[in-house]
Amino acid sequence: MNRNLLIGGGLSLLASLLHVAIIFGGPAWYRFFGAPARYAWAAERGEWWPSLVTMAIAAMLAIWALYAFSAAGCLRRLPLLKPVLLIITAIYLLRGLALLPIWLWRPEALNAFAVWSSLICLGYGLFHAAGLSQRWRELA
Repeated sequence: MNRNLLIGGGLSLLASLLHVAIIFGGPAWYRFFGAPARYAWAAERGEWWPSLVTMAIAAMLAIWALYAFSAAGCLRRLPLLKPVLLIITAIYLLRGLALLPIWLWRPEALNAFAVWSSLICLGYGLFHAAGLSQRWRELA
């Protein structure tokens, strides 16, 4: 079992569960966790789309967790494991590194949510990258 991919999968699963909790937490949770204001306003009005979008994100993160667990050796091998895990890792790393161009070209757009979410995604991506590099040959 690959510890880095286990941690990466666990983090993705935790993020998925947090997104589900945000739906149940309602508008205050959308605001607290940094969702765009229009999500909280729509949730206050009882509109369905913020829950749908948030549930789609939760589902995607859960699938990403399954792929990390599969690559770690905990689950049966999922289809296209190596390329999918490579894409997941790239998305996490790029999302984490997105902070740099914002900081350089639009520093006024930086806020606590942008900084923390970027650092979290960068951490997730680093666990995935380390695990992927350790398992690269076995995943061929």
